[in-house]
Amino acid sequence: MGLLRLMALAALASQPGVAGGAETVGNSSVGLIEFSVGKFRYFKLNRPFPEEAILRNISSNATFLIFQIHSQYQNTTISFSKTLLPSTSGTGTDKGLVFILRPEQSMCSWYLETLDAEPVQNMAIPLSYSERDPIPGGCNLEFDLDVDPNIYLEYDFFETTIKFAPANLGYARGTDSPPCDTKMGKDSRWRLQYDVYQYFLPENDLTEEGLLKHLQRMAEVPQVMASAIKVVTLTANDKTSVSFSSLRGQGVIYNVIVWDPILNTSAAYVPAHTYACSFDAMEGNCSSLGFIFMGFFFYILITRLTPIKYDVRLVLTAIAGSLGGIFLVAAWWRFGILTLCMLCVGLVLGFLVSSVTFFTPLGNLTVFSNDAVFWVTFSCIVVLIPVIFMGCQRILNILTCGFIGSYSVVLAVDSYMYTSLSYIALNVLKRALNPHFRRAFTNVPFQTNDFIILAVWGMLAVSGITLQIRRERGRPCFPPHPYKLWKRERERRVTNILDPSYHIPPLRERLYGRLTQIRELFQKEQPAGERTPLLL
Repeated sequence: MGLLRLMALAALASQPGVAGGAETVGNSSVGLIEFSVGKFRYFKLNRPFPEEAILRNISSNATFLIFQIHSQYQNTTISFSKTLLPSTSGTGTDKGLVFILRPEQSMCSWYLETLDAEPVQNMAIPLSYSERDPIPGGCNLEFDLDVDPNIYLEYDFFETTIKFAPANLGYARGTDSPPCDTKMGKDSRWRLQYDVYQYFLPENDLTEEGLLKHLQRMAEVPQVMASAIKVVTLTANDKTSVSFSSLRGQGVIYNVIVWDPILNTSAAYVPAHTYACSFDAMEGNCSSLGFIFMGFFFYILITRLTPIKYDVRLVLTAIAGSLGGIFLVAAWWRFGILTLCMLCVGLVLGFLVSSVTFFTPLGNLTVFSNDAVFWVTFSCIVVLIPVIFMGCQRILNILTCGFIGSYSVVLAVDSYMYTSLSYIALNVLKRALNPHFRRAFTNVPFQTNDFIILAVWGMLAVSGITLQIRRERGRPCFPPHPYKLWKRERERRVTNILDPSYHIPPLRERLYGRLTQIRELFQKEQPAGERTPLLL
């Protein structure tokens, strides 16, 4: 049996690889897959057939290895042994193990399997590090593995949170690992720093091929630093947890690079990805994406204060928004309260301006993680707009119609295709609904679709504002309210007998005459000619 295994390994080793650092391999008939350090390999796992993975010819300069395996949404189990134990195995879509190498060790093996009923397409790579490199997850006290290089990712509608175990200093083969918490000086793991990186997949790309291809850019330190965006740097004293705004339907890959500032060495954790949605759930799946003044505040109110379901909240919000709109129109129609109407219009424009302000990198400043500072600043910007333009209310109304109307086109586009511009308003809504959202970074991708939609938004806003200004030139700022016009017209008709409308019959007679005309349409036409007999 041992001879058969060696022959199979020799046959696998003789297979040619694919250029560019990636290799493709199918299922092995004898249950063996051989890997090479730094080479990506694609393969499928089937439920009844666990695979044994082997890495040979490990360099003597390497002191530990990180083997990582990735799939799109189906779980894969990776284990040190055939017997699955929580302390020696991990299950998920992005999992990895750390192999601390013994002296003279040049080969290691592990086991791969899936419990999914369907075959799972996987991509895996082993990476080697020297004794000077820090060990990701080397001081793990929270998770099951003794040394855990994995990033644990959780998401909901509001935020996506990643967690990871602290790293330890590197050490030579055959020596004891440095203690984690006995001392806190510069010669301990407390000198290590953690750079958190975020990488956005192309918009509307939910394909398996796209994910696995882009994951190759987030596995090794140089590629991560060149391709991804560094969001924050944590010290050993900071909590190893970072939150981001959830972007439903948008693929995002996260990774952490631990850096030793004294030795100037680094190592990467196992990258983790999410779409903030589920591929196999009936509700909240990745394939179904997608009353301003009164409805916005009412939705926040019922969400924060009641446990009503989402669909019911939407119905109640629509009703509340409609009632608010009817009330505002009725107030203008009957009483002509211009100030109240323009105040609501100005607050809507102020809300958009304030949301755009915090949509920029300004919103990720540490000072705005405090709710009091954020909401006071946000509200000041909202109120500032109507205060500035209250002296020229027509310009305020035109600007609001131009910007809000064109932004509604952006939201409509988001119902059919992804655009990051919809998060201008959604981020504020999430902040109002979820008290924990204040800790989340609100970075979003800005790609080709967003540039096109931004140009359309600007074009619609400018053209709409220009058209309204030209059309309203020379006209009164606002016409009299409709009730006043109706009352004036009624009095004129009563007093002016020369006006033809003075002789218009009452409403009851007009309705009776109209019914008579309709009734005549259904009466049978009388034949022409004399029907009376002649009298002699």
